[in-house]
Amino acid sequence: MSADYAGHAGLGGLRADAAGMLSELVALRRDLHRHPEVGFDLPRTQAAVLHALDGLGLDITTGMSLGSVTAVLRGGRPGPSVLLRADMDALPVVEETGLDFASHKDAMHACGHDLHVAGLVGAARLLSARRDRIDGSVVFMFQPGEEAGGGAPRMIAEGVLDAAGDRVEAAYGIHVLPGRAGEFFTKSGPLMGGANMLRVRVVGRGGHGSRPHQAVDPVPVLAQIILALQTYVTRRVSVEDPVVVSVTKLRASDAVNVIPDTAECAATVRTLSPATLAQLRVELPKLAEDIAAAHGCVAEAEFEVAYPVTVNDADATAAALGVLRDAFGAERVRVLDAPIMASEDFSFVLQEVPGAFVFLGATPATIAPEDAEMNHSPRAVFDDGILGDQAAALAALALRHVARR
Repeated sequence: MSADYAGHAGLGGLRADAAGMLSELVALRRDLHRHPEVGFDLPRTQAAVLHALDGLGLDITTGMSLGSVTAVLRGGRPGPSVLLRADMDALPVVEETGLDFASHKDAMHACGHDLHVAGLVGAARLLSARRDRIDGSVVFMFQPGEEAGGGAPRMIAEGVLDAAGDRVEAAYGIHVLPGRAGEFFTKSGPLMGGANMLRVRVVGRGGHGSRPHQAVDPVPVLAQIILALQTYVTRRVSVEDPVVVSVTKLRASDAVNVIPDTAECAATVRTLSPATLAQLRVELPKLAEDIAAAHGCVAEAEFEVAYPVTVNDADATAAALGVLRDAFGAERVRVLDAPIMASEDFSFVLQEVPGAFVFLGATPATIAPEDAEMNHSPRAVFDDGILGDQAAALAALALRHVARR
């Protein structure tokens, strides 16, 4: 670690400066929270980010196929490049928090992306103030379309990883979750599950609800398929390589006295290894098809791969844990015992360059962490008092790569 990084260019100075801008970051976050936007085109959010970055002397470009912002900070001398990322999009969730800055739209920042944006703006300000002590460049990636899926691949295709001229040597992101406010936690290797979708349409022959013997009812067949999916997970997949299959969507007849021709379901399928994913892509559709055939029906089954597993590079994770412990104390940094099965499209970035994704506890002090609503809940609330530390942590992770040696 360079003396400049450990001393007045980083750590203590970063935290102090970040605390000084906390009120501005909170104001930005709450403005974004009041006005959420969903998907890939986020004109108001993009404008707010551009305004917040104005005057920092960054090279800024906006996306061609999506409302992204890529900002490059060029240091005082040439050197390596590092990327910091925040996602910007909200969810189509009607907010029920009762906050005085709650959204009044049919959308909500229920996953904390408003905090991510404000935290990355803070990191950009901290690093811009240290430009003359930076050898290299920092790329700030403000990304739409994380919840919709595909925002990161689009930005990669448009050149975000090479925005500084040379490909970034590492990438980092921080995501808020329920947990003790201000505690950082992560692990090396697989951190978050890959997300996939299974869709099944069972085709039978419809009829009157009072005369099922004159029809070929697809509904009980679909019910058997759903139960078989749960049995499959516990009997065909090792507990040491976990899989989650949750059927979240069902559709059959629109009338209570009609046996429909078809019945449909969709499931989210979470995996951690390529081998298990390859197995499920073949065996889950076949399971549905065989059960349907046994009952005189036909199953049309489709398995779609959406997000890869989020895999933290071992060296980058070890370095990130060290930086966070130095900056915030070992008592505020925890190594996870196991991955979580939620998914994240920062995984596409980590497929291209080494890096680490880190979680930050953000449960308000008035709520016990174990009682906090999970991300995506209409009642999810986050303590934006952690924004200073989020900004300082992102800046410290970047400075490890580009602080003057």
